[in-house]
Amino acid sequence: MENLSLEVAYGRYGAQITNKQRSLSAMAADGSLVLTCLSERFSRPGAGILRYSSQLSQEGASTRVAELGEHVQSARDSGATVRAVVITPPRGIVRRVIHVRTDLVGKIVDFDGDAFVVDFTRPAPPMVESRPRRKR
Repeated sequence: MENLSLEVAYGRYGAQITNKQRSLSAMAADGSLVLTCLSERFSRPGAGILRYSSQLSQEGASTRVAELGEHVQSARDSGATVRAVVITPPRGIVRRVIHVRTDLVGKIVDFDGDAFVVDFTRPAPPMVESRPRRKR
């Protein structure tokens, strides 16, 4: 697992952040929402689903939180995909780790103006057409 800066992690999805240290979300060039996710807020409600749950009120009051709320609302209303930048908090002498989960694609499944839930899944691999066998 790579340990990236927040700016590089968002850049992997084609998104630019406004605060290099503490951005919570950004919209990527392809229209997807890139979301900073804290590793301890993930759960597994079922097979093949990684659920992220959070609340805007847990983040405090700032322009970053207001921007996050707008991004979540917009992604929910438009059905945009959500991409994850995961932050694992520091443990002992190990500093926080920031990495991307390019293998996951999420959707906003619930947002009440404060609490929101994103379900991430792995998309199915593309179907490869097999060529008919030649007779010998």
